[in-house]
Amino acid sequence: MITNPARAGRSRTAAIACCALLLALAAGSAQAELKIDRITLEYVEPSDSRHRPVYETLRERRVLERFQHFLSFLRLPRPLLLRAAGCDGVSNAWYDSEDHSVTVCYEYLFDLARNAPKETTPAGVTPQDALVGPTAEVFLHEVGHALFDLLEIPVLGREEDAADQLAAYVLVSLGDDFARSSVYGVAYMYARDAREAKVKQSTFANVHGVDWQRFYNLLCIAYGSNTKLFADLLDKKYLPESRAEDCEGEYRQVHYAVQTLLGPYIDKEQAQQVRAQRWLDPAVWKKR
Repeated sequence: MITNPARAGRSRTAAIACCALLLALAAGSAQAELKIDRITLEYVEPSDSRHRPVYETLRERRVLERFQHFLSFLRLPRPLLLRAAGCDGVSNAWYDSEDHSVTVCYEYLFDLARNAPKETTPAGVTPQDALVGPTAEVFLHEVGHALFDLLEIPVLGREEDAADQLAAYVLVSLGDDFARSSVYGVAYMYARDAREAKVKQSTFANVHGVDWQRFYNLLCIAYGSNTKLFADLLDKKYLPESRAEDCEGEYRQVHYAVQTLLGPYIDKEQAQQVRAQRWLDPAVWKKR
């Protein structure tokens, strides 16, 4: 039989391309294997002596370990590192997509402690609320960025707003006591920062919303999640009625997005165990 050389060449090319595609799919499948318990942690020794109490308190109360256990229900394609570290005087927190790490600076936590009220405020915010709430929020916010990256979650709108919404959603999902104390603690931080901020035109170019916007967005998610639990937000006029009218809808929108986009990456059995153990309950953060 006489074989057409051109046709044979095309057949070999197609076969090679097919094999390459199968190998690529196999490699991609191996890389994308999803597993729970992929959270690692690191406490970096502070170089600034002022941050030593923050470092020691975090380790003593096993704060990173609590987040590690809490987030263990996530099915991730690769490990995610939670890191507490000094940041050369910069009060900040971020997610690094190159080494898949979340870093929260001792400077940021030091500022939270320095700016916390000395006693319970008229709004009912305790010194512990002002520490635990924002600490939980900043880790959850940055983990939100990590999930968008690691799981290739599509984000419509600004990613910072989406990370804020995800953090708020988690805060209000962990029981009434934690929801109230954490939301009020974070709201205290936003309100304080907003009052001290020097807002100018360039402020609105920031990827983050301005502090008052983040304040009201948080309160709206909270009120929308449970209008009875957070009824005082409306009664005390912390949240304007004009905004409150749509907050249940805003919460449902976030709930739907979380369940649709992140639901497939949650191990439900592990999540139930974590929830029962109350890893982020403020009461278990106290020194024993």
